[in-house]
Amino acid sequence: MAGRGGSEQSQRAESVARVTPIPADDAAVTALDLLGDPSAREVHLTSRPESAATARRLSLSVLRMWGLPQFGDTVELLVSELVGNAVRHTGARTFGLRMPRRRGWIRVEVRDPSRALPCLLPVRPLDISGRGLFLVDTLSDRWGVDLQPRGKTTWFELRVSADR
Repeated sequence: MAGRGGSEQSQRAESVARVTPIPADDAAVTALDLLGDPSAREVHLTSRPESAATARRLSLSVLRMWGLPQFGDTVELLVSELVGNAVRHTGARTFGLRMPRRRGWIRVEVRDPSRALPCLLPVRPLDISGRGLFLVDTLSDRWGVDLQPRGKTTWFELRVSADR
């Protein structure tokens, strides 16, 4: 996870991204340029609700770069859920986003400093919260949590055609 300097840098970059009007076609490239490419290295974001939009924008940019925009809606929703859990439940100042890739799979990872494991809860029709991991479980092909010496990585994977 980023130290204080990394967090401040992410905050400045996020502020620039929010304030500066950017044409829609250039928004993807700009997000990767300003904040970093989560397919190349972990990108550190501040732990606040607005960072979910930044994480979604970055993940959609990577999918376009990989030529897999058809997975955008699912990845966007599931990234929101994992980031929401990291922001709401960990008390962390920052979290990390990574998108490592291997043939036939898209993988998205959200790393935070808490070792508390997320819980997949039963969902009833009228529940207004607690659906995040239910959605991850339902829409992804695989998901899980890897405990680290300092924190955890919550991840999901989507299967793509083997030639991609």
